Amino acid sequence: MDIEKVNMFIAAKGEYFPAEAIPMIRERLLKADPDSELAIMSLSYISPVLNIVLSVFFGELGIDRFIIGDVGLGIGKLLTTCCCGLGLIWWLVDLFLIMDATRQKNLDKLMKFI
Repeated sequence: MDIEKVNMFIAAKGEYFPAEAIPMIRERLLKADPDSELAIMSLSYISPVLNIVLSVFFGELGIDRFIIGDVGLGIGKLLTTCCCGLGLIWWLVDLFLIMDATRQKNLDKLMKFI
């Protein structure tokens, strides 16, 4: 990809990835195959801000984990909330972790195409 498209991609989608990964993403996009350009540009990413909002309101049910693809953790969170109430502690911890987990999942999705 050319530098202009890479800069536009980073400007538009940079908030979806961990900040420390941006230089690596830029470097790998510059070396990316031109045939994969359309696939990279058309990928949909999960908004970390939307996921934290969902986590605040529905996090005790594991919805935030289901959205990023952690089905096992979502089921575990749902069951611990329903059965013994420990899911509320998990929910509180996840409020601090879910944005980073969402950004990491977005990075993993991008790395599959680069």
